[in-house]
Amino acid sequence: MQNRRNFLKQAGLLLAGGLVAPQLLTACGGKANTNAAATAAEAATTATKNIGLQLYSLRDMINKEGIQKVLEVVAKMGYKNLENANYDKGKIYGLDPADFKKRVEDLGMKCMSAHLGQEYSKEKASEVMTWWDQAIEAHRTLGVKYMIQPWMATNDKTTLDDIKMYCDYFSQVGQKAKAAGIIFGYHNHDFEFRKIDNQLIYDFLLDNVDKDSVCFEMDVYWVQHGGGDPVAYLKNRPDQFKVIHIKDEKEIGASGKMNFEPIFNQMYANGIQDWFVEVEQYSNNDPVASVQQSYDFLNNAAYVK
Repeated sequence: MQNRRNFLKQAGLLLAGGLVAPQLLTACGGKANTNAAATAAEAATTATKNIGLQLYSLRDMINKEGIQKVLEVVAKMGYKNLENANYDKGKIYGLDPADFKKRVEDLGMKCMSAHLGQEYSKEKASEVMTWWDQAIEAHRTLGVKYMIQPWMATNDKTTLDDIKMYCDYFSQVGQKAKAAGIIFGYHNHDFEFRKIDNQLIYDFLLDNVDKDSVCFEMDVYWVQHGGGDPVAYLKNRPDQFKVIHIKDEKEIGASGKMNFEPIFNQMYANGIQDWFVEVEQYSNNDPVASVQQSYDFLNNAAYVK
């Protein structure tokens, strides 16, 4: 299965024992569309629900056609909230944060969240935290509510002490982000559902971060794929999950493997308002069609508010 995990490996960004570098995608610029107001108006007539999108879903289109074109396409589909997947040296998709924010808002959308990360080791702690200082300032300007670390590398030699180091690292970043008015969090895949010394990695993370400074963005597909129960986690830890990735094997609702209704019901019971569609694979090798199909499925689902 081609997923973010394999993508990062192929991109040479997976660093044993550390975290991924931030350049998840090639940054693309592009001039702001002079018809942004018309696009926003068209989107307003289409959208009936507050559905978000992780822009990683259209990563290849971003590389080929630039971020402005992708923003226009996404706005026309009806998506309202965005989560970025590109940060590098103070830039968002190659743009100044204020410029990117304006482009998004001119199209009637909001930039709510961002995926980014930095390799960590105790020897590089000072350098890493300086990197986060700049990243936090850029995302404060962007106006995001969340900054999410989307990866933590493990291997067969990883110990619970290594995981505890990551917990302490996330907690320190979370405290910095909190001081800037941003919520820092961690996004799971399926590898967190293996055990080290009879301890489930995911539960260990949940138990050992600073709960006042670190939230979790649950990827419901990867939780289930790893053997966990998304609804049970939401019920049992309502204070730790603040934001959700709605994901399926390919397009949302297409596999028949995911029962989204109880997930949404529990999300709403927990008061969770922020969630994003993420599509990593495409049935017909057509990312735009897959992202549109996912929007339509959720927009037509009676249980989605």
